Amino acid sequence: MASSFPLFLFTLLVLSSSCCLAISSQNNRTVLALASRIGINYGRLGNNLPSPYQSINLIKSIKAGHVKLYDADPETLTLLSNTNLYVTIMVPNDQIISIGSDQAASDNWIANNVLPYYPQTRIRFVLVGNEILSYSSDQDKQIWANLVPAMRKIVNSLRARGIHNIKVGTPLAMDVLRSSFPPSSGTFREEITAPVMLPLLKFLNGTNSFFFLDVYPYFPWSTEPVNNHLDFALFESNSTYTDPKTGLVYTNLLDQMLDSVIFAMTKLGYPNIRLAISETGWPNSGDIDETGANVLNAATYNRNLIKKMTANPPLGTPARRGSPIPTFLFSLFNENQKPGSGTERHWGIVNPADGKPIYEIDFSGTRPASSFGSLPKPSNNVPFKGNVWCVAVEEASEAELGQALNFACGRSNETCAALAPGRECYEPISVTWHASYAFSSYWSQFRNQSSRCFFNGLARETTTNPGNERCKFPSVTL
Repeated sequence: MASSFPLFLFTLLVLSSSCCLAISSQNNRTVLALASRIGINYGRLGNNLPSPYQSINLIKSIKAGHVKLYDADPETLTLLSNTNLYVTIMVPNDQIISIGSDQAASDNWIANNVLPYYPQTRIRFVLVGNEILSYSSDQDKQIWANLVPAMRKIVNSLRARGIHNIKVGTPLAMDVLRSSFPPSSGTFREEITAPVMLPLLKFLNGTNSFFFLDVYPYFPWSTEPVNNHLDFALFESNSTYTDPKTGLVYTNLLDQMLDSVIFAMTKLGYPNIRLAISETGWPNSGDIDETGANVLNAATYNRNLIKKMTANPPLGTPARRGSPIPTFLFSLFNENQKPGSGTERHWGIVNPADGKPIYEIDFSGTRPASSFGSLPKPSNNVPFKGNVWCVAVEEASEAELGQALNFACGRSNETCAALAPGRECYEPISVTWHASYAFSSYWSQFRNQSSRCFFNGLARETTTNPGNERCKFPSVTL
């Protein structure tokens, strides 16, 4: 017996090693399969979008391999059954506290939103919340505290039902970082490091899941479009940047942003957690002051992104050469009811009105760039200088304009003083004329307080002076 023990132990070690290698190999194949299928974000904040049935057919027609939802919509999940699409679903922010504090609530969520559809619908990720660390009210901080507990409970619910191939994560924005440039300086914000990031990273590491990141090179580029090189943001640059601390050489802005998160995780003791890009893209249009938001730049960014992320073997980033990165483009449609600046409503690759592509794109990454049709040369790659007005859109109803007019005139007596009977802008007497003056006046008066020329979709910006010799419309000078 004594002489057989070492042989028995050796056999166990060999079997254990073989098992680990097999599992590791299987995990690598799974990640490669996920990363090679570029995903699309399917948001639905619009009043002119195709039905879920039509939308899924469009997703299949553009040959996306994965679709990410911002909920767990029953109709959409049913329609996605028996398709070849991988699917990601999301736990809404407002359910995190209840799930984080009650395993039964988690069990119920899985019972209602996963079990009726899985495995016929190929759900691969459950994302808990959406960019919750970008908000910091007292209520938001309660959600912070319940994030990782909710993720743990969702995993418990899945495993209790024998489901082991659905990963759980949470998408975070780049604002989780206190510092991101140079990439080696990447550091998480102090107020989230101990209470949220450390337990989150421990969870992701322990479950072999992904750090999901919403990452948009457009935003850091557009803050200084004169000093930042557009080609570097669009993967088109011949120039490079060398990190002074690590010596790593960068050829594009996205890699810099991704590596800054990798360095931030490494500083907390987690150097190997895999990255996934839950959102990225480039706006195809925007407000007049949103430099570089145009169709050509959007097409260039997304085509080059797909080519990079579908490369075989994987390219990874300078800090992680050869590492595959599952990636979701944002987004399927322009969503006309999203609040905020004009770019918020112009990230789509498909026109919701007719289902036609806003620009050609190949999700396989194999189509040569020379085969795409030409696109109009942009005129807004440099900042606009001049006056801008805010006027009513042509198709707006008088009833809606009337409500918006009352809102614009109600904040300050000065805003609409010129519209009083007998004053210089009273005539012509029409709701559209009065609303256009009120919109311009309100916007010029309160723009510095984050006011937008939007008014629930009833207003648009223009560089053409809408006033006349008698009535001078207030304007914004850029």
